[in-house]
Amino acid sequence: MKFTDGYWQIRDGYHVQNPADVRDIVQKGDSLTVYAATKRIERKGDTLNGTLLKATYSSPMPDVIRVQLNHHKGKFNPGPEFALNTLNTDVEITQDEHGAELKSGNLRVSVNKLKGWDIGFHYNDKRLTGSGWRGPAYIESATEGAFFREQLELGVGEYVYGLGERFTPFVKNGQVVEIWNEDGGTSSEQAYKNIPFYLSNKGYGVFVNHPEKVSYEIASENVSKVQFSVEGETLEYFIIGGANPKEVLDNYTKLTGKPVLPPAWTFGLWLTTSFTTDYDEATVNHFVDGMAERDLPLSVFHFDCFWMKEYQWCDFEWDKDMFPDPEGMLKRLKDKGLKICAWINPYIAEKSLLFDEGMEKGYLVKTADGSVWQWDKWQAGMGLVDFTNPEATAWYKDKLKGLIDQGVDCFKTDFGERIPTDVVYYDGSDPVKMHNYYTFLYNKAVFDVLEENLGKNEAALFARSATVGGQQFPVHWGGDCSSNYSSMAESLRGGLSLGLSGFGFWSHDISGFEATAEPDVYKRWVQFGLLSSHSRLHGNESYRVPWLFDEEAVDVVRDFTKLKLSLMPYLFNSAVESSVKGLPMMRAMVLEYPDDPTCATLDLQYMFGDSILVAPIFNQQGDVRYYLPEGTWTNYLTGAKVQGGRWISEHHDFKTLPIMIKPNSLIAVGAVDSKPDYDFADNVSLHLFELADGETAQAVVVNQTAERELQVAVTRSGSKLDIRAAGAGKPWSIVLRGIESVSSIKGGTQQAGSQGIIVTAAAGASELTIEL
Repeated sequence: MKFTDGYWQIRDGYHVQNPADVRDIVQKGDSLTVYAATKRIERKGDTLNGTLLKATYSSPMPDVIRVQLNHHKGKFNPGPEFALNTLNTDVEITQDEHGAELKSGNLRVSVNKLKGWDIGFHYNDKRLTGSGWRGPAYIESATEGAFFREQLELGVGEYVYGLGERFTPFVKNGQVVEIWNEDGGTSSEQAYKNIPFYLSNKGYGVFVNHPEKVSYEIASENVSKVQFSVEGETLEYFIIGGANPKEVLDNYTKLTGKPVLPPAWTFGLWLTTSFTTDYDEATVNHFVDGMAERDLPLSVFHFDCFWMKEYQWCDFEWDKDMFPDPEGMLKRLKDKGLKICAWINPYIAEKSLLFDEGMEKGYLVKTADGSVWQWDKWQAGMGLVDFTNPEATAWYKDKLKGLIDQGVDCFKTDFGERIPTDVVYYDGSDPVKMHNYYTFLYNKAVFDVLEENLGKNEAALFARSATVGGQQFPVHWGGDCSSNYSSMAESLRGGLSLGLSGFGFWSHDISGFEATAEPDVYKRWVQFGLLSSHSRLHGNESYRVPWLFDEEAVDVVRDFTKLKLSLMPYLFNSAVESSVKGLPMMRAMVLEYPDDPTCATLDLQYMFGDSILVAPIFNQQGDVRYYLPEGTWTNYLTGAKVQGGRWISEHHDFKTLPIMIKPNSLIAVGAVDSKPDYDFADNVSLHLFELADGETAQAVVVNQTAERELQVAVTRSGSKLDIRAAGAGKPWSIVLRGIESVSSIKGGTQQAGSQGIIVTAAAGASELTIEL
């Protein structure tokens, strides 16, 4: 939202007041409050009939500083508010005649008394950003109410990322961003998952603690500033520090919640009925059996909207005309080794049997006159479940429990963005704040009922909408994309942006949702989709099984599904890291290589975990241009070695693409490629890539409950490899990628393999020595 007309003038209709003269700094406990007049005070009379703005600095945890700006603090706030995790934090506060400082961990804020308004944020001795002259502002409008604004410095060469799942350019500089959840598809500036947190390549983050609309001007209104504003009398934000961008994300998710580890079975291939197709049990079996007959490992089958009868979403009742024996059908599918997902949303159509019950008991959101809020968009006469009412939440969860009892393992929690603001909630919540926050209550209720009935580490969603804290209820997917290469690229941008907003797990509709992809788009998107954290074949008006595209598509789905399943020991350990540190599994290059300037803007490639670089192909010709940081990289599929520190141009058929392993990597590869949930440590092979003299490569293998079963470290000294293993209770081996012979082995045996020498550890061995 813009308030200025160019650099000097104020837009018509706005009255802007900035802190101009620091009058007092008061320490109260572990906080500092700065009182600033909005004009220079020359004499005592100037203190009358004027505005005093306040800024309070405190710390909810080490390396995080809270900033609370306010004009009048007496306004009632009905909520909701984001749930934040705070710690008892030791802060250091100092004051002298020049100003004051508050330090938390390695992060500090400095207040200069002598320069009007001059606030700096520093990590150790490095200045991160600051708030200066005309930065903060209290703004009044006769027609729009009051606003609070902040402007933080944006340095030369500084880039801004994140702000949720945004499909616009990956680097947000120059963009206007509204934090307001919308059902806008993947081809617009609107977003399903709006997160008021951005990450800077200078190594800090800024989180604006407001559930309502937050308006950002990112080097757009003022080209050297990041501006954010909210309506009202107060503005609260956090400066989040860290030694690198990974630590910043760790600290942000400590504050707002860590992503929960999804169960291992969710990492396999999902197949759906698609949206508007015709299907019954025979159709479902035709596709499920067709996958099995073609040796296409399938892990989850998803029933989209029309498992319920039209006009009755949601009544949580199977359409008896199409599914006369739902319990029997689900059992028959589960006997084939499948997990079951069912589509839901938080809306109750008037034709649903639940509408009258919800209306009678007050479980639906109301209008100001006490009526049930309704409209005809999506479902005729639909109402909205009021999740601020504990009884309504329990009622909704109970309906889902019935489906779980039938055999449903997870839910696709669609929608949650089209939330009205002219309504009244049970608990009196501000409906404007609830517009974005509603999705948190909705997804939390569904996640909780799964966890309560299936147990810890067994709950999983496939969610479209989100707000701050929603990362605790994975998995999320990218919404309605088109079936073309441009939409494939915009989906990747959205996923990378979401990953830099605290979300660990993300998926997308392989080959696009709208229309039907050409066979080449389908096959290229399959490669990308099966090298994503979660992988789902889904669409709108046509089925997405590969043999409907061409026979080569069948081979591509088989090869890349089996590839992903074989990589589960590596991938699941990466997933555990995501849940512990708040890192995305699919990582923008800048997150792994913050000191490589070329990586700062890359959005057509990504790191899958910390060691595998993926460069999807976005054209019919099979041409790809990608960047490799320094070192000798190895294509996992072909074994080709490529020197980094430069751009690479290659051509690939549909069986390959750049899946590049960074040097000094030890990749854990499983012995199973038919399912995702197996014993990862049993007969695991650890593939060693380009270990340099004096370097150590490490790998950790965990089980499905995230317990460490095997840890291996390989150190190279000249021609000698020293291997140390902890927890080696099951057979394991080392694959020396690209090495065809060795001089000697102590502690194991060797055999030739197609990818290099395979060294099998002796039973119970914890130490091996290899002479190259």
